[in-house]
Amino acid sequence: MASSRLLTLFSTFLFSLILVQHSLGYAPMTLTIVNNCPFTVCPGIQPNSGHEVLEHGGFCLPTLHHRSFPAPTDHWSGRVWARTGCTHDGTRISCLTGDCNGQLHCSGHGGAVPATLAQLSIHHGGHLDLTSYGVSLVDGFNVGMTITPHEGQGRCPVVGCRADLLPTCPAPLQTRSPVTAGGHVIGCKSGCLAFNTDELCCRNMYNSPRTCRASSYSEFFKHACPDTFTYAHDSPNLTHECSAPGELKIIFCH
Repeated sequence: MASSRLLTLFSTFLFSLILVQHSLGYAPMTLTIVNNCPFTVCPGIQPNSGHEVLEHGGFCLPTLHHRSFPAPTDHWSGRVWARTGCTHDGTRISCLTGDCNGQLHCSGHGGAVPATLAQLSIHHGGHLDLTSYGVSLVDGFNVGMTITPHEGQGRCPVVGCRADLLPTCPAPLQTRSPVTAGGHVIGCKSGCLAFNTDELCCRNMYNSPRTCRASSYSEFFKHACPDTFTYAHDSPNLTHECSAPGELKIIFCH
């Protein structure tokens, strides 16, 4: 009798566990990266620690092309950026902005700054299956970028920076291509990257929401692109709880 009761309790437990797992199952999602820039862009993809590398960490997209691929089926977080001014020598690729060790496939490595970053956290929030996303200029700017969710429920705004900040980038923040490549402005540094001070980098005594403040340099980015993160403890009005979008589009030069 006791063994029969234990078997019944164990079966009930397994059934309940299966129901819980089923209720937490995540809907399929597609990630799409679109290049609307008038030049080739080589997207880089870097996962946060403990997450898988997607699409080998990078590829190239000619102008007006896109690439779609399935998102992970469990929680994933990481960043996407554009590499620009890329040239190939047969075995290696070298990019003027966003370069990742001279490789086409970044394979988990980050990109050189300055670079506009898409920051993603998908399939979190348990049974709510939330996707969070934002565009960061904390590491500077190289191309305009927006993130657009499709078919999600709840608050699912389009966010990002549509402006081209290169023509108006303040002189102290400018990154230029080599003279042999024209000497053009190809990136706009953050104040932290340009001057490397504790105050601008929100380090040491400035590393808290109370002491880390906007600067004239971060305000340049904020004025042009108010819905982006522009310094370490920035809190733009990006409140959203986008549940189970069918697709998340990252669009360069949107």
